[in-house]
Parts: sequence; C-alpha cells; structure tokens
Amino acid sequence: MNRRTLLSTVAAATLVTATLGTPAAAQDDPVKVGFIYVGPIGDGGWTYEHNKARLAVEEHFGDKVETVYQESVPEGADAERAITQMALSGADLIFTTSFGYMDPTVNVAAKFPDVKFEHATGFKRADNVAVYSARFYEGRAIQGHIAGKMTETNKIGYIASFPIPEVIRGINSAYIHAKKANPDVEFSIIWAYTWFDPAKESDAARALIENGADVILQHTDSTAPQAAAQEAGDVITFGQASDMAEYAPMPRVSSIIDDWAPYYIQRVEAVIDGTWESTDTWDGIGPGMVGIGEISDAVPEDVKAEALALKDSIANGEYHPFTGPLNKQDGTVWLAEGETAPDGDLLGMDFYVEGLSGDIPN
Repeated sequence: MNRRTLLSTVAAATLVTATLGTPAAAQDDPVKVGFIYVGPIGDGGWTYEHNKARLAVEEHFGDKVETVYQESVPEGADAERAITQMALSGADLIFTTSFGYMDPTVNVAAKFPDVKFEHATGFKRADNVAVYSARFYEGRAIQGHIAGKMTETNKIGYIASFPIPEVIRGINSAYIHAKKANPDVEFSIIWAYTWFDPAKESDAARALIENGADVILQHTDSTAPQAAAQEAGDVITFGQASDMAEYAPMPRVSSIIDDWAPYYIQRVEAVIDGTWESTDTWDGIGPGMVGIGEISDAVPEDVKAEALALKDSIANGEYHPFTGPLNKQDGTVWLAEGETAPDGDLLGMDFYVEGLSGDIPN
C-alpha cells in the first residue's frame, strides 16, 4: 500500500467509526507515476520513446495508475526543482530519464524516503533509488557494420552529445565495427554538448557532410540530422532511440530503438504489489530493451544479411561488441585476443580505441 493510500484509508476508517461505530476500508487510490523528460515528447527520438512507454503503462494498468510528466526539463538545479514538485504532488514512483538528472534525483530521494525513484543511465543508487539503462553500444555495432559497408567516401561523421561513458562507448563500438567492415574508414566526431537542439544538430550534420562524410551517426535526439542528410542527397543516416521511419528508405537506413515499456510496466507493477526494490538494470538486444529498426531496401541484401547475423549473435550471447584484440587510442593493450570487456570498463569508459583521432573533451 502506498503512502497516500494509507492516509486515505486511515481517514476513511476514522470517519466511519465516528459516524457508524464500525470500521471500513477506503477504496485504493491509483498509484501515481511521474516522468521527468529532458526533451519534448515530440522530439522523435529519446523522449518520444520514454513517453510512448508511459502511454503503454496507462494502457496496461488502466485506472489502477495515474501518470504525469514534465517535458524539456534542463539538467541541474531546474531538474531538482521539477522532481521535488512532482514528489510533493503525491507521486509514488518517479522516473527521471536523463544522465544529468542523477544527482538531483538522489538529492530529492533523500528528502522523500517513501517515494520510489528510478534514474535512467546513471550509477548512483539508494534504498529508494534504482537505476536502469540499455546497452546501446550493441546497436551501434550493427550501425557501424552497415556504415562501413555502405560508405563510398570512407568518411563517417558522428554527432555526439556529451562526453560521458555511454556516448563514448557508442562511438567506440560503431568505429570498431565500421573498421572491421572497411579498413579504410575514418571517423569525424562533433561534440554538440546537447541532447536536443535541432539547429545545432543540423549544423553539425552539414559540417560533417561538407567535410566529405556520406554516413552520419548520432547520439542526439532530434531528426534534424536526417533532414540535413536528405537535403544533401547521397548521405545515409540511422534513427537514434526511435525508428525515425519517416526518413526511410533514405537517408535513414536503420535505427536503434529504445523499448522502455516492458521495464516501466514491470517496475510499476512492483510498486502496486509491494515488491519494489532498488535494482540496477542494464539490458540490451537479447532482452529486447534495444531494438534494431527495419533495415531499408537502400541497404544491399548481403549487407543486410550480415547485419542481421551480427544482431542475432549479440542477442544470443555468442558475440560481444568489445572483443579483443583491442588497444586504446595511445596503442596500449586494452583487451587481448578473445578477451571481452568487463562491464566495469564499459561503465567507466573514458578513452577512444586505437584508430580514432582527436581528444575526448573534459
């Protein structure tokens, strides 16, 4: 029973006892579930998929659950205020869906011990704070393979958001597999320092295209890079976090899709039945948290078959995207032949693999 239900039950029992002399229990209130979003729900990418999962929660539970959300909440002090307000409004469970919400989530959780919090892509937990993320780097491996096979200029552009391990893992995974598919590929990386800013993302895509890139990868949330590529012509892109299928079959030739709905439904159910615990979840293609969008007809059949075989081998555990021999950018050995990266290395990744040029910003 959640804390609001407990209060309402006590109040109802007191009223009935006073008027009729016999106790009675009030009908349970719906569990209130809140979501804090870093972008608008119409971004077509990251926030769109989280909100789609919120709607799936509503559909699954019906009147047993009430959901609320706040979109376009900046990371930092604004986030702490928004999370606090949501807790004060009576939320029983709050999902905070961006890396920069980590400390604000932990800070607010300490003040509301009876509220459950779930933070996406972070690593700090508490008794009432769980963390969850997806192994996006598995999808980047498949994108890298397709990119390496399809580039004609051998120049691949990557629009990166912030220099955090999640983003660095994605760059490395895409590069490793592009290089395996085509030893002549070169990566150019532009750091946008934003998750969602269509103007910045579009400018970054245009700059990469002007520099000769005919493949654009992104770890930002809008469809602006797809629009810029479509305008340029003869450039391919990949949907980020969502299918972005409105740009298929070209320039978007496939996508990484974040499917949060099963996880959200499971965690809301745990609050309802009283079994919720602070957990650490990091799932990938196998469990279905990372999906690969339809590979369009713009991709040659043999490349499509190779990409799907790679997807299957990752999903069933036969292959790990970070398998040695792999060196760090400075040439020092990271993984020996056949050795796979431990999760600890991946979670704290702060280096490029050998072959990538440029520095990771501080």
